[in-house]
Amino acid sequence: MSLNEVERLVKSKQRVADHGEVFTPAWMVENMLDLVKQESERIDSRVLEPACGSGNFLVPILARKLATVQFRHGKSDFEKRHYALFALMCTYGIELLADNALECRDNLASLFNAFLGIKDDDEWALAAHTVLEANIVEGDALEMTFSNGQPIAFPEWGYLGKGKFQRRDFRYDNLTQRASYEGTLFGQLDEEDLFVPSRTYPTMTVHQIAENVGQI
Repeated sequence: MSLNEVERLVKSKQRVADHGEVFTPAWMVENMLDLVKQESERIDSRVLEPACGSGNFLVPILARKLATVQFRHGKSDFEKRHYALFALMCTYGIELLADNALECRDNLASLFNAFLGIKDDDEWALAAHTVLEANIVEGDALEMTFSNGQPIAFPEWGYLGKGKFQRRDFRYDNLTQRASYEGTLFGQLDEEDLFVPSRTYPTMTVHQIAENVGQI
């Protein structure tokens, strides 16, 4: 690897020293995702990157999910749009550095908007913005806290069909405990399960999600 190639994998030597920030090259990311090909391409597989950076892993994962959306639902604009948003809803990240978290959201939003052929002020783009604000967070994955020290919480989004979405919020520390039992980030729970949501929202349409930009 040449010096120029190495320099493209880092933003600054100081950030490498302070945070261990190094970027995984695209070809390596794709090879790694091929090892879990079925999961990386499944629309409803929930993927969390605990050090997501600017989205080196999450962007190609979303691209794979959207390719599945196109293959399965491309003939129906209604289903294509709703399942594309659901694919985005199943994409999560934690990032220590604020500029990286913002760039990750922007990169995912750009991919989503390009897939649907929409502009930033479109209702679907605003709904995606709401989702990304909740799903891609600035915080410490090891401490399981936001940058303000509060416990990280993530939304579990569900697509109920006919244009309706459901959201339930769970604390990240509870989710990690559940994963050790269930094997997945958001496993199916019994009514008596201790891991109850911290908040449950009424069912929402895309219009209602878009109206809540910066609020949920």
